[in-house]
Amino acid sequence: MKKKLWSEEVSKKLVEPEHLEELVATQRKSQKKIVTLNGSFDLMHAGHLQMIYEASLQGDVLILALNTDSSIKRYKSEKRPIIPLKYRLQMMAAISFVDYVTWFDETDPRALLEKIRPDVHVNGSEYGPNCIEADVVKKHGGSIYIVSKIPGLSTSEIIQKIVSCET
Repeated sequence: MKKKLWSEEVSKKLVEPEHLEELVATQRKSQKKIVTLNGSFDLMHAGHLQMIYEASLQGDVLILALNTDSSIKRYKSEKRPIIPLKYRLQMMAAISFVDYVTWFDETDPRALLEKIRPDVHVNGSEYGPNCIEADVVKKHGGSIYIVSKIPGLSTSEIIQKIVSCET
């Protein structure tokens, strides 16, 4: 049996931002319910997996959008991300319940969501139902689905734990 290269497998799910509208049009022709979830997903952890899995249950096609490295630097810290975009994209594409992975360079996903016009946009409870994405999503007939945060599982908390282990 011929083995496939990791890069070949990953590339099947990667969608360049300029090709998103074409992908969405194809999915809509097939009557697919489109779900979006965005974030940095830096230092992947079980809380991320729970959120991604719950997002996948909200429709037929899950499009996961990652902030670029420069975007994360602008909205989080010059010291972030810890994991570069190339590798975060690979990790997300490796998850079986993720259909497509893309990226955006803005500090918030509203312009991206304007292109996709998801039926459901998933967000964490820390942002709530009135998140910045809500108006764009609802304007096009979509809804917001909120996933509860798992206590103790945030990238910031994990970083703090690691730092406290070093001292």
